[in-house]
Amino acid sequence: MLEQPLAARMRPIRIQNFIGQQHLLGPGKPLYSAIQNHRVHSMILWGPPGTGKTTLAQLLANNAKAHFEKMSAIFAGVKEIRAAMERAQQAKIIGQDTVLFIDEIHRFNKAQQDAFLPYVEEGIITLIGATTENPSFELNNALLSRARVYILKKLTDLELLNIIDLALTDDEQGLGLTKLDFPEVLREQLVQAADGDARSCLNLLEIIDQLAIEEEGKRLITETVLKDALGQTLRRFDKQGEIFYDLISALHKSVRGSAPDAALYWLARMLDGGCDPLYIARRVVRMATEDIGNADPRALSIALAAWDVQERLGSPEGELAIAQAVVYMACAAKSNAVYSAFKAAKADAQHFGTLEVPMHLRNAPTKLMHRLGYGKNYRYAHDEPEAYAAGEQYFPEELSYKQYYHPVKRGLEIKIAEKLAYLKQKDEEVHKKNK
Repeated sequence: MLEQPLAARMRPIRIQNFIGQQHLLGPGKPLYSAIQNHRVHSMILWGPPGTGKTTLAQLLANNAKAHFEKMSAIFAGVKEIRAAMERAQQAKIIGQDTVLFIDEIHRFNKAQQDAFLPYVEEGIITLIGATTENPSFELNNALLSRARVYILKKLTDLELLNIIDLALTDDEQGLGLTKLDFPEVLREQLVQAADGDARSCLNLLEIIDQLAIEEEGKRLITETVLKDALGQTLRRFDKQGEIFYDLISALHKSVRGSAPDAALYWLARMLDGGCDPLYIARRVVRMATEDIGNADPRALSIALAAWDVQERLGSPEGELAIAQAVVYMACAAKSNAVYSAFKAAKADAQHFGTLEVPMHLRNAPTKLMHRLGYGKNYRYAHDEPEAYAAGEQYFPEELSYKQYYHPVKRGLEIKIAEKLAYLKQKDEEVHKKNK
C-alpha cells in the first residue's frame, strides 16, 4: 500500500489543531458557536487553494458527530450524487446526520446544484461546498439562500512556518524521524514559494526531504537543494478566476488614483503570474481613454505605442514599454469627462430613439434631395468668423441643446473649458440678438 502524501498525513484531526482562519474560528467569530455547540449548518467555504476548506469541513462534521460524505464536482455524476443521497436517507432513518462536502462545487451546473435543494430543505443533508471562485457568480441564488458563505484567507507566513515546524517535529505522521537540518532562512524561502497554500507548502517540503544531502550522519537542506525542489514556482493566478480580475482592478484603480508605485507592483504581479502582456496593454489603452482623456491626450498615444512595442518586440522589451505607459498614466492629469459624456450621450440615444437629423445638417448629394431642402441654410464653419458658426443648432429639434461634456480643471481640459466657455458666450450673444 502506498504511503499517503505528507499533506494528507498532516491534516489535523481536532478542530483545536487547525491552523489559520482565526477570523472565522476564534472566540466570538462566525463559526465559533457552531463548534462550541457541536452543530454544523449548510455553508459555502470560499477561498484560495490550500487554505483548509476540505480539512475544515471534515473537522466540523467530526465535531458535530455527523457522517462525512465527500465528493468532487469534477468527477461526480448523477450516479454518484444519487448514491450519496440514498446513503444520507438511510443514515437519517437511524438518527445519523450527514454532512455532504462537495469540492469545486462551482463546477456543477445549475441543474446539478438544484438537485441538492430538496435534501437540504428536508434536513437529510447538511451541505458544505468548497470553491475557489466567487459564489455570487458561480452558484445559483436558490443554493446561496440556503447556505452561509464564509471567506477563507490565504495563510500568513507565520502560519505556514508553524505548519513546517509541526511537520518537521512530528515523529508519527510528519518528518520528525528523518532529522532534517532545514535552516530558518531557507524555510522562509519555502514559505514565499508556497504563497499562502498549506498543501503546496507540505508537498514541496516532502520533495525537499527526498532531495536532502546526507553528510556526516545528518540530512542537510542547502540552497541548491531548495532551488531544485522549488523550480520556478509561479504565484497563484487563475486566468479565468476572480484573482485575475482582482489584480487588473487593482492595477486600474492605482493608475486612476495617481499611485505609480502601486500600479507598478500590480503590473509586476500580473506579469509574474503569467498574464498575457498584450491583455494588459489593451487595458492600459482603456485607462488612457476612461481616466485621463483630454486632460492629457498624449496618454492615449503612449498607451498605443506600448502596445505596439509589445507586439513587435515581445518580452522583456515590451513589458518595459508597458511599465513606462503605466507610470505615465498614473502621473498624468486625470479626467473622466469624455467617458461620462459618452455614457450620457449613449443613454439619450437609447432613450429618445431615432430622432430625425435636422434638414440643414443632412447631406444633399442628389438634385432631388437638394430640392427637398436637404442641407438648406447650413452654415459652413470655415466661412464664419473664427471658423465658428455662432448660434448654430446641431441637435435634433426635440433635444434642443444638451451638455454632456464637462471638462475638468486639470491638464489640457483647463484650456478646452476656456475655449468652450468662449464659444458658448458667442452663441448666447446671437440668441439675444434673435429674440
